[in-house]
Amino acid sequence: MEYVRLGAQGPWVSRVCFGSLAVSPLQGCVTLTEGQEVFRYACKQGIDWVDTAEIYGNYRQLAPVLATFPHVRVVSKSYAVTYEDMDKSLRAAHEGLGRGFIDIFLLHEQEGVLTLRGHAGAWRRLVEARESGEVGWIGISTHTVSGVREGCLFPGMQVIQTILNYAGLGIVGGSLAQMRAAVRLASEVGVGVYAMKVFGGGHLIRTAREALDYVMGLADVPAMALGMSNRAEVDFNVRYLAGLPLDDETVASVVCRIRRLTIADWCDGCGECLDYCPSQALSLAETKSEVVAKCVVDRRRCVLCGYCGRVCPHFCLKIV
Repeated sequence: MEYVRLGAQGPWVSRVCFGSLAVSPLQGCVTLTEGQEVFRYACKQGIDWVDTAEIYGNYRQLAPVLATFPHVRVVSKSYAVTYEDMDKSLRAAHEGLGRGFIDIFLLHEQEGVLTLRGHAGAWRRLVEARESGEVGWIGISTHTVSGVREGCLFPGMQVIQTILNYAGLGIVGGSLAQMRAAVRLASEVGVGVYAMKVFGGGHLIRTAREALDYVMGLADVPAMALGMSNRAEVDFNVRYLAGLPLDDETVASVVCRIRRLTIADWCDGCGECLDYCPSQALSLAETKSEVVAKCVVDRRRCVLCGYCGRVCPHFCLKIV
């Protein structure tokens, strides 16, 4: 396993981060125990950090494995806006994960400097947490070009997690070329950038090698978070990035696995999910057989994060 540094002053981590969304209740692809076993297996293969978030609802799932591998670093994220809300988020992370120290803590899904200013109270609490030793490094996650471009210049910014893949899927507010320019700026000012949605939420899985090669070839993106929900996916990612041979069965089990967001026919068009889609992939539309508008998905935009399903009051949205 190759180990890299996140930014000028950031932590040293394995080039691959275990993206725990894929094993969380938010996606529901595996049971709690199965998710723990996949995470444990990844740690044994040399992956030494895990990406989670308050919204994933899987702190308790990760905690037993983290207790066994105390060297594994943790990234978490929160949508907190106020100082008080961030204080609650930090306490929830410390208690849920069983750790008095969280390596990296991010403001979740920031769109740019205006969003950051709107979260000033939460950011102030993060700065205090870093100074007091509750947190090691702080930053943001974002789906937008402006989030990277403006965020990297925000006072105190150390780490940015952003969508990045060779097809530009999921990038909001600009093109792939514009996102690349923003990432280069972040690297130049010493902010550590790591990529997410490298496989475009699953849309690029048939070209998994090309997707990994693209991010590996970016000198200003030292690491990437990859969602893994079974051992074959761990083996594929770790072995391919290390230049090791892969058997046909492992390759087939990864590149032939296609997922999609399904919307149940009992959707009543309440629209609750629309504001929670970071990729702006959901909308309401009438169908020929229904008078009431219902939720529809633009599959070209959807990156299969599952955030929409969490807020649906009727459990209509699910990734399968």
